[in-house]
Amino acid sequence: MKNNQAIETNWCVITGGPSTGKTTTINMLAERGYKTTIEHARHYIDTMRVDGQSVEELRSNKRAFQLGVLDMQIEQEASIDPNDLVFLDRAIPDALAYYRFLELTVDKILKEALRKVNYKKVFILDKLPLINDYARLESENDQNKIHSLITAVYESLPFPVVHVPVLPPSERVDFILNNLKPI
Repeated sequence: MKNNQAIETNWCVITGGPSTGKTTTINMLAERGYKTTIEHARHYIDTMRVDGQSVEELRSNKRAFQLGVLDMQIEQEASIDPNDLVFLDRAIPDALAYYRFLELTVDKILKEALRKVNYKKVFILDKLPLINDYARLESENDQNKIHSLITAVYESLPFPVVHVPVLPPSERVDFILNNLKPI
């Protein structure tokens, strides 16, 4: 990204709080032939677990965890062709919501990254019932707070935001694809 400025992209963000169906939606988009990305928080956890760290150990240093995830997200977005239609499983602004949730001071790395972002459209998936697993440890209260923060962050940015209602997974994907048309 030249001159520290945001460049126009053809990227769409699939986001929402924990347990909103992001990964299911991304996987279904990939099955339909669209380019997609992975969620970096889960990937970071998986990478560090291979190195012998537990999820609890990783999450105990909130800043290091968030920076690890953010670094992966920045690297990934820098590697994507801005002209390609790509569905991102979360994006850099999600980090700001998590920083706020964890009451972390926003550092220079995140500020710089936020100045460079540009997305064609942001799809915020409405919440589903919370289902925890090895990587998702949030409570229902946390889920609600994170979802609200993610919504507030994206709605404060100059990208079109579309709220995706709870629908059967294939209908959610159809809803997203039908909303790709220009506003």
